[in-house]
Amino acid sequence: MKLITSLDIGSNTIRAVTAQIELLDLQESSSDYNISIIGVHKKQSIGVRKGVIIDINETAFNIKKIIDELEKIIGQNIDEVIVGINGDNLLGINAKGIVAVSRADKEISSIDIDRAIQSVKTSSIAPNREIINVVSRFYNIDNEKGIKNPIGMSGIKLEADTLVITMSSPFIKNVTKVINMAGRKVLTFIPGIIASGESVLSNRQKELGVLILDIGSDTTGLLVYEEGELAHLEIKPFGAGHITNDIAIGLRIDIDTAEKIKIKFGSCVPDEIRKTEIINLNELGIEGDFNIRRRDIALIIEARMKEIFSFVNISLDNIGKRGFLPAGVILVGGGSNLHGIIEMAKKYLRLPVKVGYPEKFKGLVDEVTDPCFAMATGLLYWYCKKIKHEPIKNDKYLNKVASKFKSLFHKISP
Repeated sequence: MKLITSLDIGSNTIRAVTAQIELLDLQESSSDYNISIIGVHKKQSIGVRKGVIIDINETAFNIKKIIDELEKIIGQNIDEVIVGINGDNLLGINAKGIVAVSRADKEISSIDIDRAIQSVKTSSIAPNREIINVVSRFYNIDNEKGIKNPIGMSGIKLEADTLVITMSSPFIKNVTKVINMAGRKVLTFIPGIIASGESVLSNRQKELGVLILDIGSDTTGLLVYEEGELAHLEIKPFGAGHITNDIAIGLRIDIDTAEKIKIKFGSCVPDEIRKTEIINLNELGIEGDFNIRRRDIALIIEARMKEIFSFVNISLDNIGKRGFLPAGVILVGGGSNLHGIIEMAKKYLRLPVKVGYPEKFKGLVDEVTDPCFAMATGLLYWYCKKIKHEPIKNDKYLNKVASKFKSLFHKISP
């Protein structure tokens, strides 16, 4: 058994989830591992905007309180966390690395693959940015293209086709500092949108072609899989929090009231609401002597969501995938809880649409069966995928695995 904790530092909410992982004997089980959730805690985010830390002290204090409370829940210490990173400066860049096959008999080995990936790292890093992950999509050997596993094949030239995921160096340093100020260490950084996909997608959906649309408070993430491989990653600087702002401005009410109205009475489909339907603010514990028509709220929400979906369509147009993803769109994040969002997404994206729920876990599953927890749970799942072939035997071995894991995925430098 290994205890791991994930941390999703969102602009609206910070979520932490602790789980016990158990790697299984593949001959005795159809699954590679059990992920049993034993603790869940969340708290309103302070000091974070658009996925970026804007107040180190407040954020560190908030994270410390969350993890301290989680320790009380599980009755064990939490010394390190897996951190999901987001924000509109998270970039996915298409890059290729080309090397000559090294062996005299021209048979490709893992050494050649490592060299090809390393050539990507040395040529793809921009100033003031750090590589978080390099996703190998496929390989080309001379004139043969689209090869999944080239080891053992023969050729003169090996080319790796990859997606390089980078983040700004100051962002990485600030998050690391915040976690350290909270009395913990970062086990690894993982792109949050990728974690969300791991939590809710099946291998079949990835093979067919699918879009993960993560609608957060201040950002909206797009992640496209095709033929089982990550094809595109993009973060847009707008989200469901902008809807709250629109409601507050449109109705001349405060932000907190606007958020409550959005959650309780919001809808993306104004045509389904009677023009005479009036919102009773007393249901929200709010005193007021003015009337609000629910349809007016829906019109505000529809306008903003129409804008978000139009940007999604532009992104899909740019990669030639608009209307060409057979597995459709999977919605996650807080914005996916809006009433009528599935119908509206189908209308504007012209693809099958459904909301994604974390379903690959045991334990306290009722606490995380919400699209808002796709990232926090996905961080756990991603970690398990990386160590699933390593038998967990003792603490010494775990430290060795963790050290290797960090060197590969934590802070990769050219």
